[in-house]
Amino acid sequence: MTYKIPVSVLVVIHTADLEVLLIERAGQPGFWQSVTGSIDAVDEPLSQAATRELFEETGIVADGQQIALLDWRLSNSYEIYPIWRHRYAPGVIHNTEHVFSVRVPRDTVITLSAREHLRYVWLPHLAAADQCFSSSNAEAILQLPAITGIHPGLAPREST
Repeated sequence: MTYKIPVSVLVVIHTADLEVLLIERAGQPGFWQSVTGSIDAVDEPLSQAATRELFEETGIVADGQQIALLDWRLSNSYEIYPIWRHRYAPGVIHNTEHVFSVRVPRDTVITLSAREHLRYVWLPHLAAADQCFSSSNAEAILQLPAITGIHPGLAPREST
């Protein structure tokens, strides 16, 4: 068995007016989250893992121009939920998560990985934080205004 590496990325997807995309886990209906996933190899750069996971889970391509990945240079260490510990080597109970975000137009086409997710929803950032099952994901969403410099009610509305 190949075990997951306990280093992951979290990618918060948001619009110019701080609507946040949440996706529902296929294996755990009712568990809503941002894009997340482990690095594939110990030498995989974090930004590469974030770009890969973003595409695999939503179909969004971070091309560096129209959609640019923002590395928050923030990491969280947390205890792995018991329901997922079997994916890691025996004795591994902590994961280090590195936070990124991408700003996308509200009409961005989302193509979910049916193997991983059931559906998605766009929510205002405070409602999205309340919906997340992961406390580190919720905290990242709450930090969006400070990290991005976008403040609710002050951001320009995007045309559709």
